Amino acid sequence: MPQKIHPYISLNDTTLRDGEQTAGVAFTIDERTAIARALSESGVPEIEVGIPAMGRREEEEIRAVVTLGLAARTIAWCRMCDFDLEVAKRSGVAMVNLSVSVSDQQITNKLHRTRAWVLSAIAGYVCKARDLGFDVAVGGEDSSRADPDFLLQVIEAAELAGARRFRFADTLGVLDPFRTYETFMRLRTHSSLELEMHAHDDLGLATANSLAAVRGGATHVSTTVNGLGERAGNAPLEEVALALRYLGDCQTSVNTHALCSLSALVAQASGRSVAVNKAVVGQAIFTHESGIHVQGLLRDPSNYQFLNPADLGLEHKIVLGKHSGSSSVQWAYHELGIQLSKQEADEILHLLREHYIASKNPPHTAMLLSFYQSICCHAQSELVRAS
Repeated sequence: MPQKIHPYISLNDTTLRDGEQTAGVAFTIDERTAIARALSESGVPEIEVGIPAMGRREEEEIRAVVTLGLAARTIAWCRMCDFDLEVAKRSGVAMVNLSVSVSDQQITNKLHRTRAWVLSAIAGYVCKARDLGFDVAVGGEDSSRADPDFLLQVIEAAELAGARRFRFADTLGVLDPFRTYETFMRLRTHSSLELEMHAHDDLGLATANSLAAVRGGATHVSTTVNGLGERAGNAPLEEVALALRYLGDCQTSVNTHALCSLSALVAQASGRSVAVNKAVVGQAIFTHESGIHVQGLLRDPSNYQFLNPADLGLEHKIVLGKHSGSSSVQWAYHELGIQLSKQEADEILHLLREHYIASKNPPHTAMLLSFYQSICCHAQSELVRAS
């Protein structure tokens, strides 16, 4: 039987941790605090602020975020060891994500440990973290390649030790939405813990897998702004927030009007530009040129609108180009206070297409007026010739 979707999904943004692990990305303390503040003001309820064990500077920058007094819960990524808990405590975060490999591949070849050691570490370090006053999530690194039965043992150990959450990490982005849904259905059937999906985008499926996890019983989704992260990145905050709103039959606390400015802030701080056709926050996603589409939009926006630009504080924009039609030309001149006949629009359309093919740029206002003057002069010459 399908799981009942949780009506409220909490987003845990890890731009300041996994996002900064994007090759070549490093935030200054001012950028880190600005991003954290913007995330919290955007309604993101949880922020994974960094890895305190990286060193004194990282610890100080995490503490700087914590002392902002944000509404968002602050979380530190830690290994299961005493040192990481010690520095996390000094940093002042409210919660720790205690990460441990759970696939046999990584247990054996990365940790050089055994399954028994993993279960013992969870039992011991979750208790230690709880004694230090932390809320605890157990992060299962490489969960998607773990033995499914062993994963249930991991979650059971985490719950018995006092963890509130299990983070399922599709570390290498190997899942598809169908497997993700089935996996979370099984996890939810066997556990009452909060379940968080941490999806990577190696196959371009991070957003889809995050939605599938929610349908399977996840209560939390891990994201990064603009999909920053290791290799191909993580599930983008903006995509997950909008997709849950439009497709998931559930709510998040994220203010979607803030997503574009948040995207721009992170793009500048990370030095990673956003493609103009990037889903949700690309500058051109509500820009229309095709004559058929523009005609449909002008008649009724619902003809070619599912995602409402108003939900992002934006609006549709029509540009003139090679694929424009006469309706687009008439609309553009109407905006200039000029009413064109269908014949005039067709004549200008010919000039417009020639201009665009030669310049690769839409015409500016002066050029449009020049086109109009040209056809008017041509029409007057024809009248004189006819008389």
